[in-house]
Amino acid sequence: MDKTRQIRLAKDAMDRDWAAPGLDLDTVAAHAGYSRYHFIRAFKEAYGETPGQYLTHRRIERAEDLLRTANLSVTEICHLVGFSSVGTFSARFKTWTGLTPSEYRAKHVGRGAALIPGCYAMLWAGGFRSAPAAGKQNPSGEAQQRNSGEAG
Repeated sequence: MDKTRQIRLAKDAMDRDWAAPGLDLDTVAAHAGYSRYHFIRAFKEAYGETPGQYLTHRRIERAEDLLRTANLSVTEICHLVGFSSVGTFSARFKTWTGLTPSEYRAKHVGRGAALIPGCYAMLWAGGFRSAPAAGKQNPSGEAQQRNSGEAG
């Protein structure tokens, strides 16, 4: 596989999985079949920025969209877009946009449609996790059993 295709596959993985907190340099480099250091050099040569810078920009762009359209706290948005630290998120956001997330929201909200309720935004983004089926109780208080295909 040629070098450009390998780098593009890794970039596609970042575009697809940008919100995953576990998406790190080693994972992305593996998509391209490179060591992490060789991948950084090759990615920067191809796209003009490091993989970390590219991923941060993707996450900030998505955060901008959520700040304009969703009724979620800055902390919720921080975690939805893949940052684990609100401080890091806010600092990178300000570096990229020139505004803190709160300033950005104040500047841009009210210029269009009403904000999407946070519960819908969280549901759409996969923020709600369902409990495992085993051991769940139905409304009558009885434990549900999985259908294993065996007659009881």
